[in-house]
Amino acid sequence: MNTDVTQQETAGAPATGWWTEAVIYQIYPRSFADSDGDGIGDLPGITARLDHLAELGVDAVWLSPFYPSPQADAGYDVADYRDVDPLFGRLGDADKMIAEAKARGLRVI
Repeated sequence: MNTDVTQQETAGAPATGWWTEAVIYQIYPRSFADSDGDGIGDLPGITARLDHLAELGVDAVWLSPFYPSPQADAGYDVADYRDVDPLFGRLGDADKMIAEAKARGLRVI
């Protein structure tokens, strides 16, 4: 039996998930918020603005790629899905951003 209420059918209606009613805000890390003044947005910059997103009523942030990349395709040409491109910070910055988002009730996609 499925006990997840976000996946249960109600009176014959198809199952729905949290995303069907969510406000999802896409973030392109390179231009969203620059924390160190180098002109390139980064993960600490995103973390610093999570309160603003929560106040706006955002339920989830959808991050464009921030993985290591040759940057021939705006970061979508990912070279390593298990790390962070130095342009945007470090793996610890990603961990902190995700934890801070969760603390504010924000999901991270």
